[in-house]
Amino acid sequence: MAFRLRTAQGKLKIEHSILDNLRPVLNKLVAEEDIRSIIPGVIRPVRDAKGPVKIRITVPVQNGWKAIALCNGARQELFISTELTEEQLNYFLQKAIEDAS
Repeated sequence: MAFRLRTAQGKLKIEHSILDNLRPVLNKLVAEEDIRSIIPGVIRPVRDAKGPVKIRITVPVQNGWKAIALCNGARQELFISTELTEEQLNYFLQKAIEDAS
C-alpha cells in the first residue's frame, strides 16, 4: 500500500500537524524559488519555546538541511530540501519570520 503526502501549495508537505504560529512562516518560505520543499516533522512540548517563532538550522541532510522551529510552547523538526548554503537559508528564514509577523 502506497502512502501519498498531502500537499499545500505543492512544496509544503504535510505529514504531521504544523504549529499554529509556524504555518505562516513556512508559507512565506516555500514562496522562495530556491526552496524545493519543506517537510514538517515531529512536534514535542518544550519549556523554552515562548515568544516569537525561532528557527535554528541544526545539521545538513542529504538533500538540504534539518532545522528546529520553536514556538507555541513546542518544538518541531523541519526538513528543508534546498541547494542553499546554511548562510543563505538563514537569511531566507529570518526574512520569512519578519514577513509573517
